[in-house]
Amino acid sequence: MTLLLISVIIQNRMIIRRKYILGGESIMKYSSVFDVIGPVMIGPSSSHTAGAARIGKAARDFFGKEPTYAKIHLYGSFAKTYKGHGTDFALAGGLLGFDTDDKRMSSALEICKEKGIDIEFIEDEASTDHPNTARLIVGDQDSEIEIVGISIGGGTIEIVELNGFELRLSGSNPALLIVHNDKFGAIASVAQIFAENRLNIGHMAVNRKDVGQEALMVIETDDIVREEVIEKLKKANENIISVAKI
Repeated sequence: MTLLLISVIIQNRMIIRRKYILGGESIMKYSSVFDVIGPVMIGPSSSHTAGAARIGKAARDFFGKEPTYAKIHLYGSFAKTYKGHGTDFALAGGLLGFDTDDKRMSSALEICKEKGIDIEFIEDEASTDHPNTARLIVGDQDSEIEIVGISIGGGTIEIVELNGFELRLSGSNPALLIVHNDKFGAIASVAQIFAENRLNIGHMAVNRKDVGQEALMVIETDDIVREEVIEKLKKANENIISVAKI
């Protein structure tokens, strides 16, 4: 009975994932059964709740600690349905570091209030490329970051902007985000540490705001990078500004 139910779910949810146009015919691509069924989670919607939680957790990871405030701009369907679909408490839970199936998720807003974390939700009417888009500005008295994330269905997300840098980060593979000055030797010093620690780079992209200004390395790896390696990366070159692990 269980296998039959799973089969029915799969057949009836084949329209929710990425489309690839081939010869005028739209076909679907799945990497696993969980792409179809969705994640284990607390909340009513994989895209509005689980996806939102993962965007919030990505912001927490980028920031590197628990923030004291968050200003969250919601766009499209996120803005229209965020209370009913639990997008608000999911984003808050992510900022607290909760996983999607954490039983505390539905109480995340209350927990933030108890901890003195000020969260403001803004229903933004600006147009975006994707309807489930959130822009998070999080920080404390010492620092602040800004990220933009989209929830593309089934709990899958993409981070498309960090502090003004455009990127495409799904969070499906371990990744490092290294902010550095656009100077000679910064990238080479990072590559050398990866080689010394026998770490394989699956994908790497570099984006800069202008010649000689701040730049961002996005490195996806086959394996999780150990904390001691991250500490080495932070000291690899005088032009390395920060290293964040996702």
